[in-house]
Amino acid sequence: MLDVMGVSVNSGRRPGLPRVQVCLPRGGEREDLLDALEAEGWHAEALDALPGGRLEADVLVADARGSDALLERLRSQEDAPDVVLIASFGTIQDAVSSIRRGAFDYLSRPTSPAHVLHAIRRARAARELRSENERLRDTLVARAESGEPLSRDARMRRNMEIIERVADTTASVLITGESGTGKSMLARSLHVRSSRAQLPFVVLDCGAVPPSLLESTLFGHARGAFTGAVKDKPGLVESAEGGTVFLDELTNAPLDVQAKLLRVVQERTFERVGETRTRQADVRWIAATNRDIRREVSEGRFREDLFWRLNVVSLELPPLRERPGDVPMLVEAFVLRFAREHGRPARSVEAAALSALCAAPWPGNVRQLQHAVERAVLLSDSELLRRDDFASELGLQESSPTVPQLGAGDGALKRALEEPERELVRRALEACGGRRARAAALLGINRATLFNKMRKHGLLDFPTASERASGHGSRASA
Repeated sequence: MLDVMGVSVNSGRRPGLPRVQVCLPRGGEREDLLDALEAEGWHAEALDALPGGRLEADVLVADARGSDALLERLRSQEDAPDVVLIASFGTIQDAVSSIRRGAFDYLSRPTSPAHVLHAIRRARAARELRSENERLRDTLVARAESGEPLSRDARMRRNMEIIERVADTTASVLITGESGTGKSMLARSLHVRSSRAQLPFVVLDCGAVPPSLLESTLFGHARGAFTGAVKDKPGLVESAEGGTVFLDELTNAPLDVQAKLLRVVQERTFERVGETRTRQADVRWIAATNRDIRREVSEGRFREDLFWRLNVVSLELPPLRERPGDVPMLVEAFVLRFAREHGRPARSVEAAALSALCAAPWPGNVRQLQHAVERAVLLSDSELLRRDDFASELGLQESSPTVPQLGAGDGALKRALEEPERELVRRALEACGGRRARAAALLGINRATLFNKMRKHGLLDFPTASERASGHGSRASA
């Protein structure tokens, strides 16, 4: 160890270990700590006084005397070092106060180098965890903003596997699922993974355009083709040349338009309305509907030949109520996204609120959840989003809820918190066909924790996968 002008520097620093500054009075305590740091190969500096300006250390070990000014100073420094304070006559109140004001740990003398090293290791681990969480959050938001569906559900993962396989082909794709499940997001995800990603992605909601205008919207029209057609106008098919056309809610298209769609999908040719010139269409077709399209075909409202032409590859999106394990990830991504978009502080969601959100039926699916989170981020004054911030989605009264009369030992709060948890566990088991390992993974817990929760909520008789396969019912009925 070199000692230059009162600063001890360890030149044998091991990569990946933190830089530690030790600002303690000269003497045995400081020297013993520096020796212990050196023995572990850490980069350590001994300071007689703190320098002005920015502190560059990862961890600062300092005497607790005069630490008020230090902690106040570090509050304004971005990526400030974690501070471990050592006090001669510290009290519990002093320790609590210091930690609330930003210190990582507060040790009382007499202490040992081993105790200080343990605090430094904990500080380093906490910093790495924060960095990893920030990286994961950034990744989560980036995935959401890129159009990639956020899901742990096996069916959704299977959809993404199919997309990876067919993205760079010309095969038509049909996406089915309830409104709000993310059909347009899946379509965009398919487009951005294809070689057409740099070319147009054109969306037409067939239910939002009057039937009389749908054909000209798609294929364009010639001047004078109908009243109001004062000039030639290309349609969406031409504007999407080389790219992708996404026909949302296709089952709203009238049969005559379906016939012309069949031709352009099958032969890649079309004419503008009121024009005889045949044009070529180099586009990839993706269609979506929230209806039972096979029933539409059987009842004559949708052309069977067009169905088979578009249904080369089919993707079915399960409703959000069938994949409650996706709710926490979606909520976190939406909170981060809308906090950034609206300039609001990043917020957390209380456990009780998250549990209730997971158990909610979500008839509007992911779209409804997204709007609920955006409204909560905008309107909440608290750093913690609570159940009341999602009142309408959870079926709560917008005003202050009626609080039941409580007697000794009623446990109303405990019951209120347990019911959403039980429903979440039951749904996970049901969604995974009784496979406990999968249900535990879906919930983000281990199997032992799942077993304890099943026992707690009286779900141990839920049939396992093997019992279902053998045709037996629950264990209780066996």
